[in-house]
Amino acid sequence: MSKNPTLFEPIHWKRNFYLFLTGQFLSGITSMVVQYAIIWYLTKTTGSATVLSLAMLLGMLPMVLLSPFTGPLIDRWNKKILLVVTDIIVAIFAIILSITGTLSPEFPLWLVFVSLLIRSIAQTFQMPTIQSILPTMVPEEELTKVNGQFSMVQSANFIIAPALGAVLYSIVPMNFLILLDVLGAVFGVGLLLLVTIPRITSEGEPIHLLADTKFGFKKLFENKGLWYITIVGAIFMLLFMPAASLYPLMTMNYFNGSVGQAGLVEVVYSVGMLIGGAVIGIFGNWKNRMNLIFFAYAVIGVTISLSGFLPPTSKGFIYFILLNAIAGFATPYFNTLLMAMIQQSYEPNVLGRVLGVLNSLMSITGPVGLLFAGPLADKIGVEKMFVIAGFGAIICGVINFMIPVARNYDKELQKKILEEKEREEENEQVESPDI
Repeated sequence: MSKNPTLFEPIHWKRNFYLFLTGQFLSGITSMVVQYAIIWYLTKTTGSATVLSLAMLLGMLPMVLLSPFTGPLIDRWNKKILLVVTDIIVAIFAIILSITGTLSPEFPLWLVFVSLLIRSIAQTFQMPTIQSILPTMVPEEELTKVNGQFSMVQSANFIIAPALGAVLYSIVPMNFLILLDVLGAVFGVGLLLLVTIPRITSEGEPIHLLADTKFGFKKLFENKGLWYITIVGAIFMLLFMPAASLYPLMTMNYFNGSVGQAGLVEVVYSVGMLIGGAVIGIFGNWKNRMNLIFFAYAVIGVTISLSGFLPPTSKGFIYFILLNAIAGFATPYFNTLLMAMIQQSYEPNVLGRVLGVLNSLMSITGPVGLLFAGPLADKIGVEKMFVIAGFGAIICGVINFMIPVARNYDKELQKKILEEKEREEENEQVESPDI
C-alpha cells in the first residue's frame, strides 16, 4: 500500500488525527446523552423488558441487514461527505422528534422507535467508515495504539454521557434534551471539514452491490483464522446482547435503583473501558494480541455471570458496580485489538467491503437473542440473563482457543507484516542505491 509521505510526517498526521478524534468525541457525547435519555424514558414510562429489547433490536437490525451492502458504498463514496450527511440526517430526525414531543403530551412510542432506527442506520454507515479511514490517516506501526486511543475517546463518551444524561434528564424537558443531537452535528461536521482524509484507489469506481458484497464475503471466508474468530464472536453476541439490553432494568427493577444509579453503572463500566483503552494506547505493540482477546472473554464471562448471582440488596448493588468496572476494563481488549488486526489484514481499498460483511456476521445473532430476551427476562428474571451471558462468554473463549488457526492468527499476521516490510525495504535499496 503506497502512502503519501507528506501526510505521514509526525506533526501532520498527529494534528490531522487528533482533530478528527476531537470531532468524533464532541459529536459522540451529545448523541450518547440523547441515546441514554431515550432508553431511560422508555424504562421509566413502560418498565417493560420487552419494550427495551425491542428498542435494542431496532438499534441492531440495520447493522445486520445493511452492513454487507454499506461496505461497497464506503469503499467507493467520499468518506468525509458520507460522515457529514449521516450526521445531518440524525440531526433532522432529532428536530422532528423534539417538535412532536413539544406539541404532544408524550412522545408516540412508534416515533421513538423510528428515531432509534434512523440513528442506527446512520451508525451502520459511520462506524465502518471511521474504521476504514484510520489505516489511511496513520502509519501502520501506530495502528494498534491509535485504535486504543480511539477506544479511550469512546470510553470517555460512555463515562460522561450517562452521568450528564442522568442530570439533564432530571432537569431538562425531554423535547429540549433531544436537540443535543443538533449541537453534536454542528461540532462533528464543523471539525470534520478541517480534516484531511486521503482518497483511496477505489473511490469513484462503479458500484455493484451484490458482486461487491460477495467479494467482501469471499475475502473474509478465505482468511480462515479471522473467519473462525468472527463466527465465535457472533455466537458470543447471541448470548451476550440480551443481558446488555437489560442493564437499566437490572438496576432499576432488580436492585430497586434510580435513573441516577443506572447512569452510575454505565459510568463505572465506561471508566473501566477508559483504563483498558489507555493501557492499549500506551502499551499497544504486543506480539500476540489473541492472548489478550482470550483474557477479555474470560474476565467478561466471570464478572457478568457473577452479577447474576448477587442478592437484590444495596450491598449487592455495590458488588454489581465493582464487577462492571472489571468487565469494562476487559472490553477494549476484545473490540480494539480485533479491529486493529482486521485493519492490518486488508488493503484500504477493500477494507470497507470486508468490514461490512464482518459487522453483519458479528451482529446477526444479536437480534435473534433480543427477540427472546424480553419475554424470557420477564419470565425467569433479568438476573438470570446475566448468568447465561457470562457462561456463554467463557464457553466462546474456550472454543476460540481450541481452534489453532484462530489462536495463532495474530502471530502469523505480524510475521507476514514484518516479511512484507523487509521486502519493501529491500526493494527501496535496490531502486535507490547509494551514490
